[in-house]
Amino acid sequence: MTFHKEGYTSLALTVLFIFVLNALISFYFPDAHVVKWIVYILSFLLFVTIVQFFRSPILHISAEESQVLCPADGKVVVIEETEETEFFKDRRIQLSVFMSPVNVHVNRNPISGVVKYFKYHPGKYLVAWHPKSSTENERTTVVTENSEGTQVLFRQIAGALARRIVWYVKEGDVVEQGQQFGFIKFGSRVDIFLPLGTKINVELNQVVKGGRTVLAELLNNAALPDETSDVVNETIPDHTEPLSEEHGEETLVIEHEPKKEKPAAEKKPAAKTEPAKKPVAKPKAVKKDDKK
Repeated sequence: MTFHKEGYTSLALTVLFIFVLNALISFYFPDAHVVKWIVYILSFLLFVTIVQFFRSPILHISAEESQVLCPADGKVVVIEETEETEFFKDRRIQLSVFMSPVNVHVNRNPISGVVKYFKYHPGKYLVAWHPKSSTENERTTVVTENSEGTQVLFRQIAGALARRIVWYVKEGDVVEQGQQFGFIKFGSRVDIFLPLGTKINVELNQVVKGGRTVLAELLNNAALPDETSDVVNETIPDHTEPLSEEHGEETLVIEHEPKKEKPAAEKKPAAKTEPAKKPVAKPKAVKKDDKK
């Protein structure tokens, strides 16, 4: 367990505040022992809260191509099929993990791959469980594509208390599963959008751990079979249908019918020429003999 770098400033301010507060109490109320102990206890609790909030566990993760790791500690509050309108613009399975102030707030990459899309959205600070917090709150959107071409979208969403989102990735980065990609201060929510057909391994209200809990299993790029089957269905008719039209029975009949008509047309003019030979020179020859 280590202390996260995002907490250095907060820890320094907390220590300074505790020191000043205790100094003032000791100076102005030297004999108020009860008040002093109350302030000591509250100061200790504040210090422990800051330290535990910015704790960063050291994890040894072996990447699995087909697995989707949980990006943050918390509780699963949403599992549903919904329309993703920013990047995919189609139906996806949405999983949402709510982080309370006592959870580890390190955000980790759910899969390994290349960051294909990143965008920061300024917005409102609705409570994290509000239905519109996913689309109206301040948030970041990251889309990572693994080596099989499967894309997973995940969002950091600010809440009513969490008003600072930190990210460490940009488009084109090569990221590893379980590696830190960001941090959200003081509790909020992370949404994950998975392809339809993905096997979900968690249930609603289940407590999950970032980088350790396997949220889902990708079914070997489940979208590919549908796409390849469409290609096969389209290419087969392209080869069969034109052949049936060009070399079918109707085409053969049309080609042979003119050949049968040609001999019949040749015989008709031959029959007309025979009677034309009857008035040949025999009667004319008789007339010439008579004159002689």
